[in-house]
Amino acid sequence: MARAAVTLDVFSAVAEPKRRRMLDVLGDRPMAVNDIVGLLRWPQPQVSKHLGVLREVGLVNVTRRGRQQIYKMSAEQLKPIHDWVKTYERFWTDQLHRIKASAEAKVRHRENPNQRSDHHG
Repeated sequence: MARAAVTLDVFSAVAEPKRRRMLDVLGDRPMAVNDIVGLLRWPQPQVSKHLGVLREVGLVNVTRRGRQQIYKMSAEQLKPIHDWVKTYERFWTDQLHRIKASAEAKVRHRENPNQRSDHHG
């Protein structure tokens, strides 16, 4: 049975762990397909398939160098993901502030065990 068509965008492209790994590799430097195959130790058809998806959504660009195709990450295409995740940053910041306040209160209590705290919880 054929798989249903999936809307391909940056979010769905990076949902696949292997493609995220490939972006990690390409973030270091542009590479030829054979170099990626050697580094990741994946079969060449699998590398080419994932590169095709990343290229389709604009996360990688390809240029020719002689007979080789050189792939380079296009990090600016990750901006929609960054912008979306950034909307949730306040939750992490709030959580970190609560953890810090709790740790500081415990230290104060250890240093002055007879002193009452004005904070609860």
